[in-house]
Amino acid sequence: GATLAKVAEGGAEDIDRAVKAARAAFEGPWAKIHPGDRGRMLYKLAQLVRDNAEELAEIDALDAGKPITNSLRVDIPAAIDCFEYYAGWSDKLHGETVPVRAPAFTYLVRQPLGVVGQIIPWNFPVMMAAWKLAPALACGNTTVLKPAEQSPLSALKLGELCLEAGLPPGVVNIVTGFGEAGAALVEHEDVDKIAFTGSPEVGRIIVRASAATLKKVSLELGGKSPNLILADADLEAAIRGASGGIFFNQGEVCSAGSRILVDQSIYDEFLDGLTKRADSIKVGDPLDPETYMGPVVNDEQFERVMGYIDVGKDEGAKLVSGGERIGDSGYFVQPTIFADVNNRMRIAQEEIFGPVASVIPIKDVDEAVRIANDTSYGLAAAVWTRDVAQAHDVASRLKAGTVWVNTYGATDTRSPWGGFKDSGFGRELGRQALDLYTEYKSVWISLK
Repeated sequence: GATLAKVAEGGAEDIDRAVKAARAAFEGPWAKIHPGDRGRMLYKLAQLVRDNAEELAEIDALDAGKPITNSLRVDIPAAIDCFEYYAGWSDKLHGETVPVRAPAFTYLVRQPLGVVGQIIPWNFPVMMAAWKLAPALACGNTTVLKPAEQSPLSALKLGELCLEAGLPPGVVNIVTGFGEAGAALVEHEDVDKIAFTGSPEVGRIIVRASAATLKKVSLELGGKSPNLILADADLEAAIRGASGGIFFNQGEVCSAGSRILVDQSIYDEFLDGLTKRADSIKVGDPLDPETYMGPVVNDEQFERVMGYIDVGKDEGAKLVSGGERIGDSGYFVQPTIFADVNNRMRIAQEEIFGPVASVIPIKDVDEAVRIANDTSYGLAAAVWTRDVAQAHDVASRLKAGTVWVNTYGATDTRSPWGGFKDSGFGRELGRQALDLYTEYKSVWISLK
């Protein structure tokens, strides 16, 4: 393929310079800015993202293969909303007084951590950058952001917009590069926290590396999310939701509904409907507004997805749709559906991060919940049923950070996001994200 752009391959020296710049800004101009003024800068940044939406969406289409329509309808609006939401929080991080027994006046204040290292993935470049930057900046931190090497360009554009919004130099620092840059950021002694979104394997490495300096760490990791289609589900809605749950963004979504558990009484009808819907999906040029699925991000990911399709065949799952490459150029994969999958198969246990659905028959609700929870992941899950009581019961039993009922994939800046088990710890979004970027200080004043 053609070369889109050349970016710097940052290393340990670049990370060190960025951290020093972030520390100087944290202890200098950024600390002197009133929280309300920080909020106004974030509001301006949100407006600049809105003004540059087309360019940002086009960058991610070219850089990561994201359908431009998805970026304009999902990623960019979510990023704008995130900056605006946390702009509103900037001057509302109130302390509190504590009634103590001693003759003293005691109060708590929330203070920023300092320099925050942030490492984001390639599947939602603009949105993930906003999820990380907005709460950290609202709380008064400075940041060093390392975008994924597969999709660094929109983060660099966002850095330009940060300066245009009035953020002082050094408040947001963006270092492009490979694993060396990420490792240097995690290991740096003057970084106070690491916020990471990516794979559990890298998450474990980060936890071990952070232990030497006892950094605070928050992790949003992978998933193998179950989508439970119960016997009384609205079948048409469930088919539509299940299709979007796995094929949106080429399946390159940490919460993709890759395990679809279907009651045996509606199994054949559901499978037929899902197959027809998958076969109708337009796969192609991400710059075409009509495209629903673009290419997977690069050759490595393409080989990974195609390798898992071969694994599914070898394991004895029934390939009912897709499974092939589209065309001779580009990394286009057909929407793929395996039926009659056993939950112990690798395609049902391991995160593929591609447009590959595993459909599993279930006998009843209890079996559905048991199979749904039978994974090392716990990021998200969904249940489709007309019975409200049953919906609440199943939601309470599913081991996942987010449970959707009669929908799939909904997120909002105001609602926290994070996982159970190997899907990480800490909550992004919502007011809960503020806890990731602040710490409490108790102040005692003697009244004797």
